[in-house]
This record gives sequence, structure tokens and C-alpha cells, in this order.
Amino acid sequence: MNIANTENQSGFQKTRISRRAFFFLSLAACVLLFAAAEVIYEIYLPHPARRGVKEIVIPQGYGLRTIGDLLKKEAVIGSKWAFVFYVWVRAQASDLKPGRYVFFETAAIPDIARDLVLGASRERAITIPEGWSIADIARYFAEHAIASRDSAMDLFLHPQEEIVSRFPFLSGAPKGSGLEGYLFPDTYRVFQDAGLKEVVVKMLENFDRKLEPDIRAEIARPVRDKISNGASRNKTLFEIVTMASLIEKEIVSDEDRAVVSGILWKRLDAGIPLQVDATIAYAQAQNSKRKAQNNGKISLDDTRIDSPYNTYKYRGLPQGPISNPGLSAIRAAVYPKSSSYLYYLSAPDGRTIFSRTLDEHNAAKAKYLR
Repeated sequence: MNIANTENQSGFQKTRISRRAFFFLSLAACVLLFAAAEVIYEIYLPHPARRGVKEIVIPQGYGLRTIGDLLKKEAVIGSKWAFVFYVWVRAQASDLKPGRYVFFETAAIPDIARDLVLGASRERAITIPEGWSIADIARYFAEHAIASRDSAMDLFLHPQEEIVSRFPFLSGAPKGSGLEGYLFPDTYRVFQDAGLKEVVVKMLENFDRKLEPDIRAEIARPVRDKISNGASRNKTLFEIVTMASLIEKEIVSDEDRAVVSGILWKRLDAGIPLQVDATIAYAQAQNSKRKAQNNGKISLDDTRIDSPYNTYKYRGLPQGPISNPGLSAIRAAVYPKSSSYLYYLSAPDGRTIFSRTLDEHNAAKAKYLR
């Protein structure tokens, strides 16, 4: 009887030990799996905190861990140790080279390690902000030794036939329109010795990619307006880009942009002058003498400038785009938001003030633009 009890107790204890062992082994396995998943995540996915492009200089004499510290500090990678582990496992620690490197937000640790092994980047980043005009871009290209300002402006104003024929959306614009509005603002990765034409083609390709199917379909959808005497017609891409260029220069908020788009299309349809201040600034930029006298402010006299871009003097859209708009402004132009407003102004603090009547608008100007 005692022997049987002893055997039962022994078996019970073994079962308990087996269960404990299984529990701890399972727990250890889960921890290892979690750790492995974390390492895989850190290695093979781009660091979520990195935005845009990072240009990093790796000094001479930096070792694997020091490079890992620098990359972590500059938010190029999320984990120093994941980087160190990846490079160590591949036995590449002694192959990392000093120099200047360009890393985009899509680069994960394998991409970064590969570049560091290959050596200093033959590429560089150029950044074109939303709302820049072709004159701004030409100045930037000259400053960054891509092309002289004059040669850049010549290409922007008179693109070669091979460029126009390569991008159908350009052939849909009025003859002589140039590239204003179509040089998509973004950060581009180009070779150090990239020429003007190569960079411009990259920007036009990007513009083409950003015109997603829903945007193209909406632009092609027939609308009825007073411009066509009530007949059904399509807004052209050139009209959309021109409208988007106004919105880009005038309004910051995405939500407000859609409302302002609705106001401008409504005024256009009603034959009311758009009266967009940004078009006056653009017209002034065409006249260096006038611009020098202006000091950046729009006066009543400025609104009388005889220019096809003057939306105070002439009804309808200006002659063409006044800037190169980003996707937000393009979408606002394509998808305007209907409202009861007919006027707007941008307050000094960045807010957009909307008005239904001219009296309300004048009161808002007196209040916010004193």
C-alpha cells in the first residue's frame, strides 16, 4: 500500500515537473519567437520614424558599432543592435566604408548595409517644395550645379519635342505653355552628374504617376457649366493644374483647399473675376522692376497690372499655372467641396476666413488684414 502511494506520488511529481518544464520551454520559445520577429522587423522593414531623405557622412575610422550609433541617432535605423547583428552575421563589419550617403525612407537595413559596403554614394537628393514656380526651380538647379538658370528656364519654357511627345498630358496643354505646373514637387534621388534633362524627365514621370486612375476618371467626367453655355464638357487637365496651382499658393489646410476650390470654380462658372492675390504676385515676378517696387504686398494699383495672369483685371483662369502644385492641391482642384461661400481670405495666422456676401468679406478684411 505504501509502495503504491509512493509510486503514485512520484508519478504525480514527474507529471508536475513535465508540465512545468513544458510551460517554461513554451514560454522561452514564445520569447525567442517574439525576439526573432522583432529583429526581423527591425532589419527588413524601413524605420517608421524616417521621413523623406537622409544625407549622412560616415567619418574615416568609424567601426561597426559607432556607425550603428550614428545611424540610430540620425533616425536612419530603429535599432543599432539589429544593424550590428545583420552586418556581423554577414561578416561585413570590416567592409563598411566612410563617405557621404543618401538614404531614402524606403531603405531597410539590408539596403543601408549594401550601400555602406559598396562605398560613398554616387547619388544625391534634390528637394523641390510644393508651390515653387519654374523660376524657383531654375534658381535651385543653378545653386546645385544641375544647370545654369538660363538653360533651365529655356527648357522649362520651351521643352523639346521629344519630351512633349513622351508625356501625352503635355500635348493637351495650349501650345507654348511650357512645363509650369507639371514639375512635380518631391524629393528625388539622382546621380551626382545627372543632367538637366534627366532630372526634368524624372519630375514629369512622377507627375504622371501621381495622376491616379480616380483622378483621371473624374477629370474626364462631363460637367455642365455656363462656360460651355450649359452644354456638357470635360474640364481639361490643363485647367485642373492651373486651378491647383492657385490653390497651392493660396491655402495651406487640405480641408480649406477643397472649399476654396469650390468657391473658385463657382466664381469661374458665374463669370466673376477670381481675384486671387497669388496671380498678381506671379505677374509681378514677370516684371522685375515692378516686383522691386512692391516689397511683397499687393496694392490696389497692382491689381491693375496688364497681365494675362491678373485675375482681378481678367475673368476666367489665368493664362496658365502659376506654380507646381502637390497632390493635395491637385485633388482639391479635382474634388471641390460645395458651400454657400463666394469669398475667402487668408488670415496672417494661416486660417482661411470664408464669407457669403461682399459685405461680410469686406468686414473680414477690415478685421484680419488691418
